[in-house]
Order: sequence, then structure tokens, then C-alpha cells
Amino acid sequence: MKFTDGFWLMREGVRASYATEIRDLRVEADRITAHAAVMRVTGRGDTLNTPLITVECFTPAEGIIGVRATHHAGKVNHGPDFELTADAEPHAWSRTARKGSVAELTSGPLTLRLDKEGPWGLTFLDAEGRRLTGVDRKGTAFATTPDGAHHMIAQLALSVGENVYGLGERFTPFVKNGQVVDVWQADGGTSSEQAYKNIPFYLSSRGYGVFVNHPGKVGFEIGSESVGQVQFSVEDQTLEYYVVAGPTPKDVLTRYTALTGRPALPPAWSFGLWLTTSFCTSYDEETVTSFVEGMAERDIPLSVFHFDCFWMREYQWSDFLWDPDVFPDPEGMLARLKERGLRISMWINPYIAQKSSLFAEGAEKGYLVRRPNGDVWQWDLWQPGMALVDFTNPAATAWFQGKLKVLLDQGVDCFKTDFGERIPTEVVWHDGSDPARMHNYYAQIYNRAVFELLEKERGSGEAVLFARSATAGGQQFPVHWGGDCFASFNAMAESLRGGLSLSLSGFGFWSHDIGGFEGTPDPAVFKRWLAFGLLSSHSRLHGNVSYRVPWEFGEEAVAVTRQFTLLKHHLMPYLYGAAAEAHRTGVPMMRPMLMEFPDDPATRTLDRQYMLGPDLLVAPVFTEEGEVEYYVPEGTWTHLLTGETVTGPVWRQEVHGFDSLPLYVRPGAVLPWGGDVRRPDGDWLADLTLRAFGPAPDSGTTTTEVTVPGLTGEPAATFRVTRDAGGVRATAEGSGRPFRVTAEGTGATAEGTGTVEVPHAG
Repeated sequence: MKFTDGFWLMREGVRASYATEIRDLRVEADRITAHAAVMRVTGRGDTLNTPLITVECFTPAEGIIGVRATHHAGKVNHGPDFELTADAEPHAWSRTARKGSVAELTSGPLTLRLDKEGPWGLTFLDAEGRRLTGVDRKGTAFATTPDGAHHMIAQLALSVGENVYGLGERFTPFVKNGQVVDVWQADGGTSSEQAYKNIPFYLSSRGYGVFVNHPGKVGFEIGSESVGQVQFSVEDQTLEYYVVAGPTPKDVLTRYTALTGRPALPPAWSFGLWLTTSFCTSYDEETVTSFVEGMAERDIPLSVFHFDCFWMREYQWSDFLWDPDVFPDPEGMLARLKERGLRISMWINPYIAQKSSLFAEGAEKGYLVRRPNGDVWQWDLWQPGMALVDFTNPAATAWFQGKLKVLLDQGVDCFKTDFGERIPTEVVWHDGSDPARMHNYYAQIYNRAVFELLEKERGSGEAVLFARSATAGGQQFPVHWGGDCFASFNAMAESLRGGLSLSLSGFGFWSHDIGGFEGTPDPAVFKRWLAFGLLSSHSRLHGNVSYRVPWEFGEEAVAVTRQFTLLKHHLMPYLYGAAAEAHRTGVPMMRPMLMEFPDDPATRTLDRQYMLGPDLLVAPVFTEEGEVEYYVPEGTWTHLLTGETVTGPVWRQEVHGFDSLPLYVRPGAVLPWGGDVRRPDGDWLADLTLRAFGPAPDSGTTTTEVTVPGLTGEPAATFRVTRDAGGVRATAEGSGRPFRVTAEGTGATAEGTGTVEVPHAG
């Protein structure tokens, strides 16, 4: 939100007050509190009839410093609030100091400094004393607008060449500089400035992050009102934000997700291929069976089958009852599908249509959100007369979960938790929550209700969603997918931008509709999207008005689907290791290039390629002809499919067939390569190959530790792989089973147990 009219003037009707000088500074063991006047005080008379801004500086955890600016402290906070994990007491990593007029608060590698005698300002320093960012003379303020609204405003300075990323799953340009971003949930598809997943957190190329601790609407001006500042504002009396230390992007995300929640580890079976009925298509058990049998006949492993909306009767979403005319024997059908080794996913949403049998029940028991006059809130958008489940009511949550449990008892394994964005603000919540704050936060309580039910019924480590909406902390309930995209190359690129932005916002797992959702993709779009989709953390074939079974797009599409599904299964020991890392540290599976190579300036704007885990470079092809341009960082990289090597740093322009794309292995990497290609959750130690890529034999001795996880994410075996002029030697720890080692590029291989050596040829 903008308040100024250029550099000199305010917008008509806007009145702003800026922290100008510190009148009182208190330094305690764990915090600093400053009371700032909004004008220069030259005499006692200047202290009358004027406001103060109270600024509290504190540290909730190592490497994180919070700033809370308040105008009127008496405003009641009705919630909700983000659930943050902070240390109860300061530790050795936290200290304050005062020397003369200067006060400092240090938290691990991050220091905040302010000077009582100087002009108003805050400076954030890294461990080497380098200024990361700071609050300048207009960086702490409040303003009133013509409608009488009161806004708290903060600004943090941008350095020359500094880039800003994140703020949720945003489909606008990857680098957010120059953009206006409103953190406000909307159902806007992937081709607009709106977002399903709005996260008030951004990451800077200078090695720090900023989290605005406010679940309601946050207006960001990223170098777009004051071009040298990131400005953020809320309609409130208090604004609280946290500066999160790096120095690397991984360090920032590790600290940020420790504060807001780490991603749960999805079950291994969820990483296989998902196939759906699509949305508005015609389907019944015969259709479903033909799809499943068609995949098997074409030798394409399938892991999950998903039933979209019309598994229920029209006009009645959601009543959680199968349409008896279409699915007369749901329990038998699910049993037959599960006999084929499939998991089952079902579409749901938190809305209750008036025609649903649940509407009267929910209204009578007070489980539906109400208007201030006591009426049930309803509208006709999406479903006629639909209402909204009030998850702030524990009884309503249990009621909703009870309806889903019936489906779980029938054999359903997981749910696609669709919608959750268009949440009204002219309502009253059971727990008294502020409707403006609940608009964004509703996604959290909706997804949590379903995820916790799955954990209770299926066990820890077996819960997985396919969720569309999210706010900060939503990463705890994976997986999230990119929403409604068109079936086009442009939308494919939009989707990737959104996924990369989300990954820099603390989300470890992400997916998208292969081939696009809206419309029917050209076969070229479908085949290119297949490679991208099966080299994402999660992979789902889904559409709106047309099916996404591969044979609808030709025999080559069938071959491409088979090839990349089998490739993903080969990679599962590596991919699930990256998934376990995301769960453990918050570092996502799909990583923008800048995350792995933050010191390489060429990576800072790349949004058409990514790293899948730490060692695989993926550059999807966005053209029918196969033309692709991508960047290779320093070192000699090896193409996983062809064995070709490329030495960077270098830009490449290539042409690829539908069965290929730039897919390179990082220099010195050792990929654990699974032998069971029929399923994603097989025995990864059976027929295991450790594929050692570079470096050259004359580069000295290198040792790499490779961990193969089990299905729980815990290590099943660890291998120490040493390379020198003599060859490759791998020693197993924790496993006595046979394994194979290959020295990629030489053709040399060996197999055994314990220690396996591969001498270099010649």
C-alpha cells in the first residue's frame, strides 16, 4: 500500500507520523526498548499533544531479531496469531550491550544497533560487522488514511544490486524488486498477481530474510514506493517483524522454519505418479478401471489414483457421500483398486452447499460461520447457497474430521484439500477471531484439521495432503500444488516461478498439474510438462475438461511418461534423502539455483531451471521445437541421461527431443541409484548402485558421505566414497547387503559387500 505522492508529498488525506528521535532507551538482559518521538523535541512543550512510537527489540531464537513497533498498545488482539516456536529464555547466543548512546542486541551472528543521540534508525549487522540492512529516517511510522484506517509502516533499506525473493507462491517475476505485493489470499489462478499461498516472508540476496508476524493483510512495496526500500504495512496499531540471519539462503530458511515450523516428511509412496479423473470429465468405476489398466498395460507404474469433485453428487459439495448413481459400490471399488497396489486420494473442500445434508446439521449445531446478525454466511459462488465450516470451533473440527474418517475407513489414504482462499471478512467466528486476520489464516486451520486426522488414523509419516491454500507455517502440512494453470508453455513457466518463490518461503515440497489444468494441452506441451512434472518433488496428471492419461496425447507421450516415471523411481534413494533433509532442516527439495550457488551472480535471476536436491540441475524445455537456454555453474557436470560433460561456468543453448532435457549431475556427486523401478517405496538397498561422478582422477583425494534413507526417512545405510588417482572406493556402514559402484565416465564398475573398489581404467 502506498502512502506518499512521490518523494515530497503525501497522498490526499493521508497523515503520517515518523519515528524521529529516541527520547528514552532501556537496555535489559534480553531486549532493548526505545520510545521515539515523531518530531524533534527542542523543549518541554514539544512533549505535549504528540504521540510516541514504542519500539521493542528482542530475540526469539538464535540468529533472529524481532522488532515490534506500537502506537496505541491498548488495542485488543482477538487473534489468530502465527504459532511460533521461540526459546523460552535467552541463551549464550544472546546478549545486549550499551556503550554511551549506542545500544546493541546480538543474537548469534546477527546484531542490531541503535544510537540514542543520532537520527532515528536501526542497523542490522552480520557476524563480520557488515551492514545487512537497516531502518532509515522514515522507516518506522504510522499513518491514517481518508477512510479513518490506522496503518503501521516499516521500511528496510535495499543495497545496490540487492534482490528480493519469496512472499509465497507468486507467479509474477521471480525477483520481486519493483513489485507491489498484497499478502491476501485469493483464488486467482497462475496468470495473475494474486496468489493462493501468501507468505509474509522474503529472502534477500544479501544473506538475510524478513518475516512479518501478522496473519492479516500485509502490503509490501518492494522498491516500488521508495525505490531504495522494502516497505511493509498493516492496518493495525502494532507491527512486528523478524530479521533472520544467514549468511546463506539455506541458513536463513533453516532458522525461519525452526521458528514457523518444519515440513512433515511425506510418505515415500506419495512421490510416485498420481493420476486423476480430472474435474469436469465424465467418469465412473469403468472409466477409472480403464485408466488404471491402461497404465499397467503400457508398463507405466502408477502410485496414487485421485477422485476429483464429482465423486459426490452435483450441488452438494461437500457432503462426503459418494454419488450412488455413478459409484454404487465405493467400498468394493476402492478394495479392487488397492489390490492393484494403489493409494487413493479424494477431493474435498471446507464448504457445505445448502443442498448437502450436512448444511442443516452444521447450521443447527453452530458449526458454520455466521454473519454478525446470527445468520449463516452463504453465497452462490462455487456451490449454491454454500456455507463455510468454522474450524475455530473444536466441535466443528471434530464433526468435519468425523465425516472424513468414514472415507478413511472405506480405504481412502489422503485428501486433496482444495480451496480455502475466498474467506469472508463480514463474519463472526466461534472463538471471536478478527475476521481480517482469519482471512489468510483459515488455510492453516483447515489443512491442519485434515492433516492431523490423517496422522491419527494412518500414523506418523503416513499423512499427506494435496493442498492449494497456505499461509506462514503451512509448510508443516505438505504437499502443496500450484493451482489452476492453463495448458500452455507460458503457464508451465508461470508454475515453475511460483514453485521456486514458494520454496524460498519455507515450503519443502511442491507440485503442479502436469499438462496444465485449464483446456487441453497440445501434445508437445504435455510431453514437455511430463519431464518437468516427474522431476518435481510430487507428480500428478490432472486436468479440467479433458483427461490426462498419456495415450490421449499419442504413443510418444506414453513412452515419455514411462521413461520419466521409471527415472524418478531409480532416483528415489536420492530424492527421499533430499526429502528427509527438507523435513530435518527446512531446505526444500526443489531449489532455485541461487540457493545452491549464492556466490555466483549469474544464478540470482534464474527462474527457468532449478536444483532438485543438492546434486541435480534440471532445466525444463518450454518450446515445442526443444530449444532451451540454461546456465551451468562452475565445474564439470555430467548429463544424467547421456553421459555428456559440460564445463562451467557457461551458458548453453541446445535442442532436445521429447525424451530429453538438460539434466546434469553436480561435479563430485555420488547418486544412490535404486534398482526397483516398479514402485517409489520399494527396498532401496536392493540392487543399489552408487554412481560416482567426477572429479577427475588428478584432482586429489575426495571423500563423500552418502546416506540411503529408509521409508521413515531415517538412515538405512551410510557409505563413505573416496576418490583418488587409483579409483573409487566405497565403504558401507550399517548395511551388510551387496551394492554396486560405478565410476561414471570410465565404464568401470564393481560389486560386493562392505568395501567395494573400482580402479580407474588404464
